[in-house]
Amino acid sequence: MPRNRATAAHLFVPRKTTRADRRSARAGYAEARTKARLATLPTVRREREGTDPELRPAYPVSGRPGLASARGGKLRLPQHRMTTAVAGGAYPFLAEAGLGAEGIFIGRDLHAEGSFCYDPFALYNGGRIEGFTNPNGILCGIIGMGKSALAKSIATRAIAHSYKIYVPSDPKGEWSGLAEALGGQTIALGPGLPGKLNPLDAPPRPDGVSEEDWTSEVRKRRLLLLASLAATVLKRDLLPMEHTGLDVALDLVVADAEATGTVPLLGDIAHALGRPERLDAALGEEAGGLGRAVDDLAHALRRLVHGDLSGMFDAPSTVVFDPSAPMLSIDLSRLGSSGDDTALVLAMTCASAWMESALADPAGGRRWVIYDEAWRIMRHVGLLERMQQQWKLSRGLGIANLLILHRLSDLLSAGDAGSRGRVLAEGLLADCSTRIIYRQEPDQIPAAMALLGLTGVEAQAIAALTRGRGLWKVASLSFIVQHLLHSREKQLYDTDFRMAA
Repeated sequence: MPRNRATAAHLFVPRKTTRADRRSARAGYAEARTKARLATLPTVRREREGTDPELRPAYPVSGRPGLASARGGKLRLPQHRMTTAVAGGAYPFLAEAGLGAEGIFIGRDLHAEGSFCYDPFALYNGGRIEGFTNPNGILCGIIGMGKSALAKSIATRAIAHSYKIYVPSDPKGEWSGLAEALGGQTIALGPGLPGKLNPLDAPPRPDGVSEEDWTSEVRKRRLLLLASLAATVLKRDLLPMEHTGLDVALDLVVADAEATGTVPLLGDIAHALGRPERLDAALGEEAGGLGRAVDDLAHALRRLVHGDLSGMFDAPSTVVFDPSAPMLSIDLSRLGSSGDDTALVLAMTCASAWMESALADPAGGRRWVIYDEAWRIMRHVGLLERMQQQWKLSRGLGIANLLILHRLSDLLSAGDAGSRGRVLAEGLLADCSTRIIYRQEPDQIPAAMALLGLTGVEAQAIAALTRGRGLWKVASLSFIVQHLLHSREKQLYDTDFRMAA
């Protein structure tokens, strides 16, 4: 029998494949199947399939590999502990709880994305904010950023909360239309205007004050006013004998006015000072040549009634101060346009004397006193002293003072370092628990940081604020607030109408 021989077929079966080869074959098959499926789809749909190469993640879903990965507890950071005060300074706009919903609506808190309301009286009485010790405030910002609109908005909305508004200084006449629209009173002073203001008018006697005590108080106020007016015109402090001359002349003029049933006038004081024999006779043996020692004083007061400042304070008052009016504005736009602020300062001094009588009334209610364009006031120590008295007594008088400036460096223009004016100006700032800063020019940022103690974050913020947006520092709290206006308010507060015309 023939022997069987092995033969080879044309088919060859390889040995068993490895697991890696099988995995690669399955992947190739899946990829081929996906390509075949995509080839049958429309062109537009095919273009949308897959992942954009620019959007592919840098690391896989499981995270960044290696020792730098934050997975598995491999990242270790040292602990750092700080007080809440330090944390608030480092992150001033992240954890503020707001001022609450009580008070005047201002606008929107940009960081909290909520409404921002403000009422200094409520904040002071509530005692919720540490360091809020008084209701006074300061508002500063460059021209065109909306600080005047904010001040007028506060005044308008405060009236809705039963507050009264006093504006003793309106150098541009911008508050007159607003006062008339709100049913208030405007007193315009200036050469050629019918308005007259007698600074020696006696205010009404408050309830609960005896006639004798009130007579003594009125005499003291008149002496202080006369001394302030004379010092402003003379541009120096009064000498001791000049103070005595004012004292004697005032008593003589008041006695004559009571005998004739009239009111004492500045012209009568100037006339009495110009008669040295009468002053010496009234003082008796203690005169010591008083009559001739007050010649400069007599000529200074004569300027108010016969010189270039005549026409405003040399006759009985033609207007009556109405403390019940919702708003009172003293329009001084006719004064000080020539560069000499003497008339403006005199008018403000007389107006302040009027308002002090209303502010001292315990039944007068809560009031806002707004000093617009206060940079002109900073140069006169007499006015700063009057303002300091109102700032210090704000809680007892029930008033909130608001000082409006263009730059915080205007406070430094009150005088040289260490001078009386500089100390008074910086004292006003120190007695303001609320500081509202609108945009400042870059060269003003260092002065703002030094005067207000701003953090670096706050300094960067005020350099980039837009129109109507300001940094509110209420005691130790900080807010960025966008002021919101109604369309009717925009018409009332418009200060650019001449530019538009």
